Amino acid sequence: MPARSIPAEKLCFTEEVKEALTLGKPVVALESTIITHGMPYPDNAQTAIAVENTVRENGATPATIAVLAGHINIGLSEGQIEQLASSTANSVKISRRDFPWVLSQGLSGGTTVSGTMIAAYMAGIPIFATGGIGGVHRGVEETMDISADLRELGRTPVAVVAAGVKSILDISRTLEFLETEGVCVVTYGQSRDFPAFFSPKSGCQAPYNINQPEDAANMIAAIQLMKLASGMLIAVPLPEKFAVSGEAIETAIRDAVKKAKEAGISGNNVTPFILQQVNQLTQGASLLANILYIELVKNNAKVASEIAVALACKRETALNCSIPPLPHKSTNTHKVVTKDAVSLSPGAAKPVVVGGAVLDFCAKVEENEIKMSGATYPGKLYQSFGGVGYNIANCMSRLGSKPLFVSAIGNDIHASSLLSYSTHMDMSGVIQLKGYSTPTYCPVLTQSGQLLFGIGDMEIHSQFTPDMLKKFQDAIASAPLVCLDGNFSATLIEQVCQLCENEGTPVWFDPTDVHKATKLFQTHAWKKLTYISPNFSEACHIWSALTGKTPELPADLSEDAVVKTAAQFCRDLLQHIPVIIITLGRYGLLLAERHASFQSLKLYPPSPPDSLTEVLSESGAGDCLNGTMIHFIIQGYGLDFCVKAGLMAAQHSLRSYDAVPISINEANFTHEKIQQWAHFQAVDIVL
Repeated sequence: MPARSIPAEKLCFTEEVKEALTLGKPVVALESTIITHGMPYPDNAQTAIAVENTVRENGATPATIAVLAGHINIGLSEGQIEQLASSTANSVKISRRDFPWVLSQGLSGGTTVSGTMIAAYMAGIPIFATGGIGGVHRGVEETMDISADLRELGRTPVAVVAAGVKSILDISRTLEFLETEGVCVVTYGQSRDFPAFFSPKSGCQAPYNINQPEDAANMIAAIQLMKLASGMLIAVPLPEKFAVSGEAIETAIRDAVKKAKEAGISGNNVTPFILQQVNQLTQGASLLANILYIELVKNNAKVASEIAVALACKRETALNCSIPPLPHKSTNTHKVVTKDAVSLSPGAAKPVVVGGAVLDFCAKVEENEIKMSGATYPGKLYQSFGGVGYNIANCMSRLGSKPLFVSAIGNDIHASSLLSYSTHMDMSGVIQLKGYSTPTYCPVLTQSGQLLFGIGDMEIHSQFTPDMLKKFQDAIASAPLVCLDGNFSATLIEQVCQLCENEGTPVWFDPTDVHKATKLFQTHAWKKLTYISPNFSEACHIWSALTGKTPELPADLSEDAVVKTAAQFCRDLLQHIPVIIITLGRYGLLLAERHASFQSLKLYPPSPPDSLTEVLSESGAGDCLNGTMIHFIIQGYGLDFCVKAGLMAAQHSLRSYDAVPISINEANFTHEKIQQWAHFQAVDIVL
């Protein structure tokens, strides 16, 4: 589910929760006022840990949410639970209204239903288990006392699994209020009887009822598909074996309500009067109530976990229908690597990059206006090594995945320099051909770093034949992913695509430039691709080659026009290619995905709004984007995270004359550092 943006330093994840979210495993959010305000110590700590264990026993990961020293914690260690439980005197009860104060003052506290929903949504957790929710208080016509939980359910798309509403509240008006807020309310069981916390029946009816985790998962998926801003309440009745004990407490509550009416108690005095009467009528049965409460919360956590598991399975099934998974070779269908992480150990199968290796002589003019008049302009020249395939493999190697790089170079002094520079890479797939020059490319850049044009000597690429590729067939067959650039012949590229299709290996194609972008689309090989990553100009040429039409581009090329045009390309290409990444320069990046029953398109900014980058060279930024995305994809990270990591790498490249700067490395690209940098969210675009 999409998450709201919050500065990364204010959102802290445990390793257990972070791993589960990254790999798409089921996660259940849990509130923490049960620790800070619900029970005395040590019962509060023991209950919180017992509820977490219930979640784990039912196949999900618990994420108890609390604020510690001004930081929102998504998941707590047992030590943190103990700390929170044993020092409740200064703990704040945190709802929506309290976050600004608590975070700014560095305070600690437990999150209410409202507060937990907000934090869960920020973290991308769609399911939350609690005891019960707040509601409309009796005498509301005088006091306007309505719990913030109800408003939160109307504006935060998180499914809350609870035992309904306590009968000291006005349950009928609570349900009416939820209806007004657009909250979907269902009971979990054989009837629509809405539970009243300790009683399975409140006398009120919910609009709907479900009795299987899969039914709830389908409803949550529908909310996400429609991008509704409201949440969902799944009301779970107290298990039958506790009903008798629960009814004793409910009877006392009903008697207390009757006494309040008879005594003419109204307004703010109603709820305190009822609580006092219940304590008297039950003659101190608080121990029984605590036991029932613990069992009730554990039961809700169990149901929420089962729903979370069903939702995760539903997502995985939907993804696998469109882009089957890695790494098993038992089927002959394309795979996408988003779930099963690939080992980066020396003995593991390597990704393969097939593409060009080039010696770059970069020329940067130090004047703003350039005329093709034969004049000499002041500037600077830089030598580096590049080529789209080489840059991608170089970037991946610096990040630790070290793919096999397959290419052709000459047997000259430039080749020796290239090989000496590339000792950190696996260059065993590079063939040296006598009598040919190592490919050379000279990009000409403006003073601002924008690419004007390039001149390339790439003759050797046409000499790399399909026969030469045969020695690398086993490596390609066992690879978790194969990346191709557009430098080699259409015949060779088609051969690689066919081999990958036979082995069920996902293929990533980088079109390289506008003159090479269409060669693959003159064959049927393009329908075998899993990923494609053109820039906007390359996408225009590809779309024209496929449709025979020329895209109608407005003269101003505004962001809206560019995005709409690129979205049209995606709509047509998604019929055959499951994942499309189109870079749009200063407008960012479009990520289009084909799912089982729908298509999605997201627009990402090129960088966080507060990140200003001095552009030294645009050459290599797209290659670093792709190489970094591939690196994290083959480890099982979700595409949203991979795109953000790629954009971060692109910014590193823009700040350097080297296409792949040494700042792109494992130390600088940890999960935490990428999350800290990428404190922005994609915008959904309607296809």
